[in-house]
Amino acid sequence: MVRNVHERIVPAPIERVGPLLDRIGGPHDVLWPTPGWQPMVLDGPPRVGAAGGHGGIRYRVTGYVPGRRIEFAFAPETAFRGRHTFTADSAGPDRTLLRHVIDGRLAGPARLAWPLAIRWAHDAVLEELFDNAERAVGAEPARPARRSAYVRLLRVFEVPRSTTTAPPRTPLIAGALPHVHWTDAYAVHTLPGMPGDPQVWADALFRDPPRWVLGALGLREQLVGLVGIERSGAGAFDTLARTEDEVLLGADSDHLDFRASVRCEPDRVVLTTVVQLHNRRGRAYSALVRLVHPTIVRAMLNRAARRLSGSSKTPVEQAPTMGP
Repeated sequence: MVRNVHERIVPAPIERVGPLLDRIGGPHDVLWPTPGWQPMVLDGPPRVGAAGGHGGIRYRVTGYVPGRRIEFAFAPETAFRGRHTFTADSAGPDRTLLRHVIDGRLAGPARLAWPLAIRWAHDAVLEELFDNAERAVGAEPARPARRSAYVRLLRVFEVPRSTTTAPPRTPLIAGALPHVHWTDAYAVHTLPGMPGDPQVWADALFRDPPRWVLGALGLREQLVGLVGIERSGAGAFDTLARTEDEVLLGADSDHLDFRASVRCEPDRVVLTTVVQLHNRRGRAYSALVRLVHPTIVRAMLNRAARRLSGSSKTPVEQAPTMGP
């Protein structure tokens, strides 16, 4: 059997705290800690019969008292047998007891997954949710929840991973170069709460890449001069043009010109590269770059998604500029 209880005294009357439960799983949910975790989504407003879940965990509303209680039964295909419930109870004139309880039993692989992983992630989600409840009523938590190193490791599996996609034909990228000798594009899905500003994503991608990418590009800077290829300048990834949902970056060199487009779509971010080659050095250099380009770009997208899912206000540290 599993019984897991989390509760928090929120310093506000129940008339302010209770209605927060009525928004859970919807577009105006202020409790669920996204984008740090996969969002909780219901197929409509809370009501008996509404279905939804978070990540791979599915459930259905089986009890609902507006502003006071919402109960979910785990779906049959979920390896849990039981319910989880949010309640809000008055604890005084300006205090509300917010509680979450899981009652049930484990089946199949969940018997091992719960003690090894699910419980730790669940506990972190609930404590962050209670922090959000306090912030929603204008009170900063006295001791904000902090993820342990193990939880941070588990969270890696929550963040979307980049995939190959068809290069889009946007106004900025379509006329970016007179001739295009090769192009590719990669995308990563976004979670609710992630930034929608393409410049924020561009800065996260190119100013704060993985350390091993910085090392590889530093080695590139040392080697290219030996074969007559220009080293990257300070403006290698300056923004050249932008629209509301896209920024275009890039630089021109003797051996090749390149452009990188970062475009924010409703549920994903797409990074597109287009390259124009000028001579034999450019063709030879491009042949080598294309061998490692997909690995580097996907690693950069994955890191940016991980950073920007941690907090939409996370500052991006400045790092050395990079060139093709």
